[in-house]
Amino acid sequence: MDIRVNFERLKGDIESLAQIGRDLKGGITRPSYSKADLIAQEWLKEKIEAAGLLLRQDGAGNIFARLEGKGKTIMVGSHIDTVINGGMFDGAVGVLSGLECLRRIKEENLNLSKPLELASFVDEEGNLVGDFLGSRAFIGLLERETLEKGMTQFGIPFTDVLKGTQFTIDSIMEAHKQRLEIESFLEIHIEQGPTLEMENKPIGIVDSIAGKHYRWCAFLGKASHSGTTPLELRHDAFLGLADFALRSTQHVATKHYGSMVTIGKINVHPGAFSVVPGQVDFSFEYRSTSKETLEELEKSLLALAEDIASTRGLEFKSTVVDKTEPVKMSPRIIEMMKEECQKLGYPFLMIPSGAGHDAQIIAREAEVGMIFIPCVDGISHSPEEMINWKDLEKGANLLLAVLLKLAG
Repeated sequence: MDIRVNFERLKGDIESLAQIGRDLKGGITRPSYSKADLIAQEWLKEKIEAAGLLLRQDGAGNIFARLEGKGKTIMVGSHIDTVINGGMFDGAVGVLSGLECLRRIKEENLNLSKPLELASFVDEEGNLVGDFLGSRAFIGLLERETLEKGMTQFGIPFTDVLKGTQFTIDSIMEAHKQRLEIESFLEIHIEQGPTLEMENKPIGIVDSIAGKHYRWCAFLGKASHSGTTPLELRHDAFLGLADFALRSTQHVATKHYGSMVTIGKINVHPGAFSVVPGQVDFSFEYRSTSKETLEELEKSLLALAEDIASTRGLEFKSTVVDKTEPVKMSPRIIEMMKEECQKLGYPFLMIPSGAGHDAQIIAREAEVGMIFIPCVDGISHSPEEMINWKDLEKGANLLLAVLLKLAG
């Protein structure tokens, strides 16, 4: 069955959606449940209805477009929310490519043996209370306490964000009860890294998605005068963090190459000239495609922090913010992707994903597969995020071919 996407229509949809949430810094700011996001949701609903697809929205705000059939559902999707001052392709490529695939199947009046459904999941980016709010609600992996007590990255309670919407904690917690049985889930996404571009490959077939552990940590020392406290008598919390940052990076680089460790946010207290820092709070994350490696990193890195604290006369504290487990992509779907790439004449590369995706969450209930396309210079989560449109055309056609095979 050789049909292709209407690429000019797909490109136009991506450019049109990118006008919603434009910010003063030249990027797109469309966090879930914001005014811009709610406008984008309505825009997507109109596109779905115009295509003659069956539209529904669950209690979390996840949007679905369906072509009916018998048996378990073949699903495709991603998200349309963005980070603050983000780009126009992250997430949107997946939702709008999926929409285009369903439109083309309907236009060709193809009779498939299984139902097809597009999903646009809420808050994949984690602007609210941890990553993957929508897909976690869809699967039933949320805890009520997280929603009731959660603080967003904007410094306000999650419950305050909901006040401007039709959604409630009850509706979000009940969203999974509206889920139909899923057999397979596909997602197409920009790589968010430089590998495909460096290897000159238009298609990446994802073999695994890294798990990640997020923690909020602190070294506690003693604030004192910087001019009168001898270096050897200081309990400098910032020096504890500096030591930990270097040694944790060295540990991962030498013993677990390919895994990642990052300290992305630091608050120093009291944060003043002439005062030795008495406390430093910091974000700490580590990632790996291996569950065993993640477990080893949790033990070794926290033990390293405790050792540094003891040596420097400090106290170390750590609280888990969020965790996701690594997942392997479906061997069956990987083989389908390889076969269809060969038929279409598309060079491809097997590649892991260091970034998290909704597919990682849906893997709890269905077999999953992911397609990557290159992004220029590997840049993502930035106004400079860009793709080669020809790569997207290839990726969308591959997505269509695999959907037809799964549902046919």
